Amino acid sequence: MSADSTVFLGTGRRKTSTARVRLLAGSGKLTANGRDFDAYFKHDNFARRAAGPLATADVKDKFDVVVNVQGGGISAQAGAVAHGIARALLKFNSELRVTLKKAGHLTRDPREKERKKAGQPGARKRFQFSKR
Repeated sequence: MSADSTVFLGTGRRKTSTARVRLLAGSGKLTANGRDFDAYFKHDNFARRAAGPLATADVKDKFDVVVNVQGGGISAQAGAVAHGIARALLKFNSELRVTLKKAGHLTRDPREKERKKAGQPGARKRFQFSKR
């Protein structure tokens, strides 16, 4: 067996964010775009949300996680990272599917920004109506 057999890849998306995740056998070090998770996701909730699938599957100390994430805001990036980690965990062990699915980590959040339409100032907003 080669050394690459312990690398599990997963791609996660949310809104306009895309996260490419690599799970490597290790001690639980989490890295996003070359920085530590806590430094990248400044608020505690975002880091916790991004690492959620690891806690759900109870494998937080078994893997090092290396993430490249781009696009969107910090909240969408945290969601994309969580989705990518969950999909990579499935490649590690397909029996985790039920647990991850029940916790909602495998569902891709389909909500996107709606496009602006012609003849109005926003996606849904209309110009003010004047009767006279």
